[in-house]
Amino acid sequence: MIDDLRTTLGCYGDHDSYTPNIDHLAKQGIIFSQAYAQQALCAPSRNSILTSRRPDTLQLYDFYSYWRDTVGNFTTLPEYLKNNGYNTMSVGKIFHPGISSNNSDDSPYSWSEKPFHPYTNRYKDAPVCQTTKNSLPAQNLVCPVDLKFMPNQTLPDIEILKKAKRYIQTHKSDIKPFFLAVGFQKPHIPLKYPKKYLKYHPLEKFKVPKPYAWPNNTDSVAYNPWIDLRKRKDIQRLHLKFPWEKIPKNFAKLIIQSYYGAVSYIDDIIGKLIYQLHISKILQKTVIILTSDHGWSLGEHAEWGKYSNFDVSVHVPLIMSIPFMTFNKTTEFFNKYNANTIDKFKFEYKGYTNLRYSLSKEKGDKKNVTFLKHTDNFTKTDAIVELVDIFPTIAELAGIPVPICSNIQKKRDNNYKHSSVCTEGISLLPLIRSVLHKKVIPWKKAAFSQYPRPGIEPTLHPNSDEPHLKDITIMGYSLKSHEYRYTAWIPFTSENKTANWKIIVSEELYNHNYDSAEYFNLARSPDFLKKKSELRTLLRDGWRKALPDYI
Repeated sequence: MIDDLRTTLGCYGDHDSYTPNIDHLAKQGIIFSQAYAQQALCAPSRNSILTSRRPDTLQLYDFYSYWRDTVGNFTTLPEYLKNNGYNTMSVGKIFHPGISSNNSDDSPYSWSEKPFHPYTNRYKDAPVCQTTKNSLPAQNLVCPVDLKFMPNQTLPDIEILKKAKRYIQTHKSDIKPFFLAVGFQKPHIPLKYPKKYLKYHPLEKFKVPKPYAWPNNTDSVAYNPWIDLRKRKDIQRLHLKFPWEKIPKNFAKLIIQSYYGAVSYIDDIIGKLIYQLHISKILQKTVIILTSDHGWSLGEHAEWGKYSNFDVSVHVPLIMSIPFMTFNKTTEFFNKYNANTIDKFKFEYKGYTNLRYSLSKEKGDKKNVTFLKHTDNFTKTDAIVELVDIFPTIAELAGIPVPICSNIQKKRDNNYKHSSVCTEGISLLPLIRSVLHKKVIPWKKAAFSQYPRPGIEPTLHPNSDEPHLKDITIMGYSLKSHEYRYTAWIPFTSENKTANWKIIVSEELYNHNYDSAEYFNLARSPDFLKKKSELRTLLRDGWRKALPDYI
């Protein structure tokens, strides 16, 4: 699980990215090119993934409640595996820390062992970022660093890697299977990462999205004013007027560059983690799933961060590598190098064939030459999938499939003594098998997401990006079909957590055949009244009506 990762990966066609390890994992797996989160906020999305229940079922739209206390005793994915013979372990950020996971990462229910959080988390917002060599360290957004000057001379994701590798070493020979959930923190802000990764991302290759502006035919309720970025010292020095003044293009390019640098940093770490499975001789027994909790805007619509229903915020990478299904031999994963003779290994980057990047092996890690050659030989599916589908997919792979939740399931779940297990997603295995056998099967008509707002205009107080439940007055429900994204903003009553579909506050309709960036809102166009009505009905009817008839 990679925090705040959008589809800025080579295997997703992003030629500005430098992600050779994730790309190589994708070569051994299947890429879901149309995968969507259910809410573009960490805690609701992660709890939705781990329980396979949607935000309206969990009634958790912020960070400040725990579903077992407030809604029902929903079983989590790791809990289900633990109850069926797995050793389960959480390393890093899997559940969102704090009240939303009972200040315990949902322990002891979900995990066989105590969840691990890195010691250096305490320095997350420490003033260690320098914009120039002679400037004072500050709490900046853009924060490439030199490790030797960091507290403990390390960073949280490096600690997470070390713990995950130790777990694999300890459990590689166990008869009992394991479920290891590893949550890397970058590229979540602050964009703090080893500055050496900037060498893959010269500033001149980046451009600010065009048009760099808020669409004039989209209502303000859809806008997120990137309040979390405004708290950073380097953003504050820009003296931007809230909420509409844009980040200057020169600084915007620095943010984009550092986001890509942070992603390359995590890609390096992921390569080393997969290599540990390889040298532990269990790679061929291990299913690897890589995804994110939501996307992140990098200047699209002049927005930054998540906090919206736009495609760039809810569209996520999802890659699954399944032994003897998507790949056959572990030797396909890694090229072998003579560690005694190779000091540098050359990588020719697609799109920059005139440049040669050299990768120096890190001290004390000579065997982990994990950067692998970029390839376009990927297996992809454009079928629509959702993050709630991960739980039932893993359950079926483990031989313990779960049923789809019925409409009366919620009453059963409130009985703490007899907690039931069900899913509001569907297993992806039938889809995977059909893709691998080059067959077409009926699949989901749409993916469903949502985002709350405290009002129709962006505000600092209450926070438009992260409203507390008590402040929510409008809910934006969004649907992504194969061709369109339709969003309806409707009144929401926080006391009983219900939406009033009789009133439409605002609507958005984007045709992805011509406008995948979602700049041209067609909701007011008379030519699209029929399509808008059709999609509104599907959105209101909900996710069950979007499933194929045979399910």
